[in-house]
Amino acid sequence: MELGSILQFLDNKTILVTGATGYLAKIFVEKILRVQPNVKKFYLLLRAADAKSGTERLRDEVIGKDLFRVLREKHGAGLHSFISEKVTPVPGDISHEDLGVKDSSLKDEIWREIDVMLNFAATTNFDERYDVALGINTLGALHVLNFAKKCVKIKMLVHVSTAYVCGEDAGLILEQPYHMGMAKKGDEKIDINFEKRMVQEKLNELKLEDVPEKEITSAMKDFGIERARLFGWPNTYVFTKAMGEMLLVNFKDSLPLVIIRPTMVASTYKDPFPGWIEGVRTIDSVIVGYGKGRVTCFISGPRSTLDVIPADMVVNAIIVAMVARAKQHSEIIYHLGSSFRNPVTVSNLHDFIFRYFSEHPWINKEGGSVKVGKGIVLTSMPKFYTYMAIRFLLPLKALQLFNTLLFKKYQDLYTVLDRRVKLVMRLADLYKPYVFFEGIFDDLNSERLRIISKETCYETDIFDFDPMNIDWEDYMMNVHIPGLVKYVMK
Repeated sequence: MELGSILQFLDNKTILVTGATGYLAKIFVEKILRVQPNVKKFYLLLRAADAKSGTERLRDEVIGKDLFRVLREKHGAGLHSFISEKVTPVPGDISHEDLGVKDSSLKDEIWREIDVMLNFAATTNFDERYDVALGINTLGALHVLNFAKKCVKIKMLVHVSTAYVCGEDAGLILEQPYHMGMAKKGDEKIDINFEKRMVQEKLNELKLEDVPEKEITSAMKDFGIERARLFGWPNTYVFTKAMGEMLLVNFKDSLPLVIIRPTMVASTYKDPFPGWIEGVRTIDSVIVGYGKGRVTCFISGPRSTLDVIPADMVVNAIIVAMVARAKQHSEIIYHLGSSFRNPVTVSNLHDFIFRYFSEHPWINKEGGSVKVGKGIVLTSMPKFYTYMAIRFLLPLKALQLFNTLLFKKYQDLYTVLDRRVKLVMRLADLYKPYVFFEGIFDDLNSERLRIISKETCYETDIFDFDPMNIDWEDYMMNVHIPGLVKYVMK
């Protein structure tokens, strides 16, 4: 099979992107608009009440971002007219049928014109409310599939999932589909319709009891974790994403489907420039907390490997996979990560961030530089709990007693510290499966795609996604951490 020209494939194509204000979606849109200005049209689905607010979100949360500065420099004063011609914001919501698109003429136009559809929409919170996560990550995937089937000339649907749908599997994790109802543990099969009914019954029950909204949110978060762990997944996010994959594989019929499973997505490696990032992503919470002097310990299993992949490499792989699928390439699932071919360890990361923030201390709001210590590495959860008990829980108990003796004089301080400690303990519980993760993601399908691309693609350099090209020390010290400092820690 020959890929030929990717730019030629993108020429005159009409593409629908869901979750258009998300991190990867923006990088995808920017890339294509920059390298192939002859793309016919992007329809960008984003949550908005109407066309006016959709246009505002497109301006403020997509095109207005620093990510688009290369495109801005390229087009100058003509950028606005270029974007107006090439990009149409579509107010909608994938948790509804027909993606919640209310404008019937716009909907008909999309169904007539779309060549490729990409689903980036997701809620990635590990402990999202179960009703919200089920609506977006699971049922939303089905709504996207049903919408795609109504597009008369569609060539494929690309669904962006996560490699961590594998749960807590260890060893070599293959690029295989999840079949309907397949649980990670126990004999009971997953019935998605039953899960949907349970969610509704739980919500009705809470509302009948007149439970405050804050407590409903807390109860629905706990319910999601409970259901996920019952079937062998560590959190609501990966459980609902796995169920979303089950629906797509089971109901795709003859529609060509590609499922992309990235690992931990980090800042851009090269494209459109190194180091662009938005939000705190997985390992970044540790890096940011450490740089600000708030994280003094690291939790890591002795055999744990971090699987990190730059965002622009993920986007390049998505584009190459699109072309391959259009050329009848049979693979549908791609792991995009680094643990199999070019792993980075937690101890590597610990060393990189210590060196970086020792040489470039973070400047806080008061103008002072934050000095960081080396910190300690805890190799098991019991060691972490012991550390927390000695460092925080015992002093907190002493403060509680002191506060009681002094008639609640330090109640506000105690409440704040107690809340922080509980948050740390909850986050440790949620992240535990990843800091002690012992799986390696096989990327045979992705490697085949890389080989085909290098041998038969005309623009291999423009669409590089080979993790072997990454020098982790250089990337972390000169690209990723400086990007976090610039875009996240400001």
